[in-house]
Order: sequence, then C-alpha cells, then structure tokens
Amino acid sequence: MDELARLVQQTADRLAGRRVGVVVAGLAGDAVAVHGAGRTGPGGQVPGARTLFDIGSVTKVFTSLTLAKLALDGVVRLDEPLAEALEEVLPRPAAVPTRHGEAITLRHLATHTSGLPRLPRGMVLRGLLRPNQPDPYAHCTTERILSGLARTRLRSVPGRDFRYSNLGAGLLGLALAHRADTGYGELVAREVCTPLGLTDTCLRSDAEQSARLAPGHAPGGRPVPSWDFAALPGMGGLRSTAADLAAFLRAQLAAEREPDAPLAPSMLLTRETRHRVNPCAWTHLGWLGHRLHAQQGRHLQLWHNGGTGGSSSFLAFDPEQQVGVVVLANSRRPVDAAGTALLRRLQVGLGAAGR
Repeated sequence: MDELARLVQQTADRLAGRRVGVVVAGLAGDAVAVHGAGRTGPGGQVPGARTLFDIGSVTKVFTSLTLAKLALDGVVRLDEPLAEALEEVLPRPAAVPTRHGEAITLRHLATHTSGLPRLPRGMVLRGLLRPNQPDPYAHCTTERILSGLARTRLRSVPGRDFRYSNLGAGLLGLALAHRADTGYGELVAREVCTPLGLTDTCLRSDAEQSARLAPGHAPGGRPVPSWDFAALPGMGGLRSTAADLAAFLRAQLAAEREPDAPLAPSMLLTRETRHRVNPCAWTHLGWLGHRLHAQQGRHLQLWHNGGTGGSSSFLAFDPEQQVGVVVLANSRRPVDAAGTALLRRLQVGLGAAGR
C-alpha cells in the first residue's frame, strides 16, 4: 500500500469508529486514493467512492462557482445589486435591506460580507426557519423569504465585515436561478457538473442514485431525513460522491496549469476575489482560506465544510502543493478536524515540495 492510500485509510477507519459511515479521498499530484469505512446504516453496506451523501454547505462552493461562470458569460455582474437580480420577483422595490446607503451585491453574498445574519431571528420567530425541527428550511418558499427579507436588519454595512450567512448563500442561488430562468439544480448541472463530468452531483437524485444514498443519522445512530431547502438550495441542498468531489478538486488543482480546461477561468475568478477576515484568513467566492504559521510551513489551505441534520462533509485543497482532501459522513458529527489533519499530512509528506 502506498503512502497516500495508507493515510486515507487511516483517516477513514479512525472516523468510522465514531460515526455511521464515512468515505475519505486524498489527492496528491496525479494520484487519488479513496477509502470507505463503517456502514451506511444498520444492515447497510460499507460506503464507497460512488455512495451519495448530502454535502450541506459544501454546496456554497458550487453556487459561487456558478456565479463566476455566469459573470464571465455576461449573464450577471459580480457587483450587481441583489435587488436588481431579483427585481422581477420582489414584492416591492425596497424589499432588500440596505445599510448606510450600501446595497447588497452578488459578490457580497458569495463572500459572506452582505451583513445578513446567519439565520434571521425574525424569520425564526415567524416560523419560516425552524432550527430545532427535523427539516428547518421546508417552509422557506420564495414568496415567504422575499416577503420577510425587507424586515431583516443587516448586522453590518455590506462589503465591510465577514459574517457567515446561510441566508445570503441561499439568496445567491435564488438570484442566479432567476436570472438564468431555470431551477437551481438544472443551473448547477448545466454550468458546473456537465462541463466537469460530475455525474452524481445533484439537487434531486434519480431512483438509481437514491439507491446509493447514505441515509443521514443523528448522534446515537438515529436515522434522520434529508433536508429540503425549498427556495434556498444554493446554501446546502446538493448531494455528491467522493468520486465526483475528487474530480472537482482535481479540476481546481489544475486550473492554473491548464487555463483552457473546462471552468478553469471561472475557478480562478473565484480565487481572485478576496475579503480579509483576519491577518491569517480570508474568504474567496465560496471558498474560505488561510495560510499556516511559518513554523507549520506557511502552507495554503482553501476549504469549506458542510453539515445537515444527518450528514457532515469537508472539502479542502492546496493548489501550491497540489494536494486535496474529501471527507463525507452520514452522521452530523463534524469531520473538519480529521480532514484538516489529513490535508496537513499530505502537504508535508506528499506535496509538490516533498515529491
């Protein structure tokens, strides 16, 4: 067994001891290793490269890449106001909040600098968002979301501060789908999945894919249903597999070396946009990024995690060292720490500088 496969298997086996089922993929240069451990559920099978998982907020990376693609195609503008992108469906012109005269733009939504809260308290009180229910977003129809948006108070001036917002990402997906005159799932499939050959990354799985879906589990092993994100799927509604996400990362790693490859310009555009969060961390369009301390090698890490009521996910890569990591589990226990540790080991031992 080579070193990459060994590290991936160790990570998967370690995670499976505390979760239901898990699949881990590691990338180093042209090599890819995938290992599954645990079970998809009682009496289930060991999950593998083609097992589908709900990927939660990793969806936001796909939403932002779609934004970049549509911006390069001239369909939208990064600095287009959200109110302009949604003007035909807004209940009234002033339905999108502003602060100090600054309007929310599509760029702000993708970088979490819109000032919108993570989950609007007013919408929670009115029952539109139900954080403690099995399906917290099921009642978030377009009409209800846009109706409540005008009464949502911005926490900061748009473009100034980083404030992670599920609502903002959901509104971005809604605006892009509206501008493209199609559904969110169809839009991502057309603009991202088809060009990259991602056959199992989807909003709604067909019968064959559903048979490969790892059902979600709450802590203690209790099965829980997948979330229906209603009008806000851009914040967390996609499903995918380790095989698809490894292919997605492979394209990300090759973007600078192969500028004519499918979506390479769009991927590079997502990374060109940067908003500083603190001296060591920042946000791109979709991706979160940081550079390790000098004592840790100053390696670059671009990442996003995800979680639903019964799943957790982690996606990370380093384009400088040409390594990447995918971790998927059908338990809501976070997998971030294990994924970060694996990425760090790949950067040190199998990265471009060490090969």
